[in-house]
Amino acid sequence: MTLPRPRSSAGFDGPGRAAARAYMKGIGFGDDDLSRPTVGIANTWIEAMPCNFHLRELAAAVKEGVREAGATPMEFNSIAISDGITMGTEGMKTSLVSREVIADSIELTVRGYQFDAVVALSGCDKTIPGAVMALTRLDVPAVMLYGGSIAPGRWRGGDVTIQDVFEAIGAHAAGDLTDDDLTELEGCASPGAGACGGQFTANTMACAFETMGISPMGSAMVPAMNGEKHETAREAGRLAVRALADDLRPSRMITRSSLENAIACVCASGGSTNGVLHLLAVAREAGIELDIDDFERVSRRTPLLADLKPGGRFVATDLYKAGGVGVIAKRLAEAGVLHGDAMTVTGRTVGEEAEATEETPGQVVVRPVAEPLKPEGGFAILRGNLAPDGCVVKLAGTERLTQTGPARVFESEEDAFAAVAEQAIKPGAVVVIRNEGPAGGPGMREMLHVTAALVGEGLGDQVALLTDGRFSGATHGLMAGHVAPEAVRGGPIAAIRDGDEISFDVEARRLDVALGNDEIAERVAEYRPPEPHYKSGVMAKYARSVSSASEGAVTS
Repeated sequence: MTLPRPRSSAGFDGPGRAAARAYMKGIGFGDDDLSRPTVGIANTWIEAMPCNFHLRELAAAVKEGVREAGATPMEFNSIAISDGITMGTEGMKTSLVSREVIADSIELTVRGYQFDAVVALSGCDKTIPGAVMALTRLDVPAVMLYGGSIAPGRWRGGDVTIQDVFEAIGAHAAGDLTDDDLTELEGCASPGAGACGGQFTANTMACAFETMGISPMGSAMVPAMNGEKHETAREAGRLAVRALADDLRPSRMITRSSLENAIACVCASGGSTNGVLHLLAVAREAGIELDIDDFERVSRRTPLLADLKPGGRFVATDLYKAGGVGVIAKRLAEAGVLHGDAMTVTGRTVGEEAEATEETPGQVVVRPVAEPLKPEGGFAILRGNLAPDGCVVKLAGTERLTQTGPARVFESEEDAFAAVAEQAIKPGAVVVIRNEGPAGGPGMREMLHVTAALVGEGLGDQVALLTDGRFSGATHGLMAGHVAPEAVRGGPIAAIRDGDEISFDVEARRLDVALGNDEIAERVAEYRPPEPHYKSGVMAKYARSVSSASEGAVTS
């Protein structure tokens, strides 16, 4: 079969492109290579974290598959920031910013070299949506391949993940864990390459994009260090060439229906609230109307079915053994939630993929529809006089639906963590962390450093927290993130003072402070946020151009 070359022919064909061919021949490409379609292998490999550490090996396997299918692979790299390693530091401000840089760099490279198709490899949190945002913009035949999850560590006879280390920091501060205990745990919790094991942001988005159809069903949950991953990568390379032959583009897969499927997967799996940000961003790249109220609507009709950490018992490797993401899709179909006719990159519908999934007999990771963990999905959208544009509460990791208490207000995550470390947060308090939103941070840091320390100190069921920043997928407890508008953009969160009475009411979908509208307006007018951290460079540019969290924190 003669494969199409709709873009690369402009770069390499004819006498006028002799110089371009000369460059490529000098680094090992021959006439035969340059006469075939070129497939860009968009890698996010980096040596600075485990999540993406193994992606060079996976890329080699992808390239094998591309060559087998009759095309020429050309690998290139973007950046990657580890949320876990930067957590609790100034470096975490770069994480969400990196999503835009990843998307921009993949887009620029594919447009510049006019690749005919793309395979994007992802691992840690922002590389996954960043890659899909780029593929959505480009709309050339493409596959997104997730690098897979790390296996759980073993500590004192039980499985542990990085979540246990973050919570151990709080237990250590409270005097419940010795220095030696903490050192021993940190040596066990991350036993190799791969993304964090729980249903944190990386696995949440990997599951969502597989259900959306831009990743092949059955690929995401194959663990990073499992021998099967090499064949999964080769098949992704072959699949990209097949998509090119069939002109199967992301716009066929990324639709309103498939976005709702992805949201339902996040809800059913108890996934990260970051799914809200990233799916909103993908929708905007695709020109599809989607807002945070759609997440509330889908969550209301979707049962929580997957018993995954941080709210449950199991990790990604257990979901793989149970049958993978297809089991969740199968349950969504049984519940009448799945848009089964949505197309996937395999050329089959998601309904067909779900039906073909082989569920492991007797598995207990994904519950039957008739026996959900909770009748509604994993998160709720709250509004109220503190969040007129909305905020997100993760329900999968808490049984509490209400709390009223006095505010403890902090102007940054560092100030809040210092108070937690000094055990200065009292039971019943509502911790408020502001100036950590997309523009105010800038970069909308995750608050796992604080939330995990609160849990580690034994306050997880007694303290609530709200912030214009965001939360790690490992966060659990009564926590409201993405409070919008944010403080530096005149949001009511700027009006809160120590001692103000704040009320969470999840059933009523309300987040309120006991102040009148005039008082809030006066305080917001008087409020002066801290001086911007960055006056120039990429961070300042991002702060000027980023949208609200309620719109996906995208740049324009």
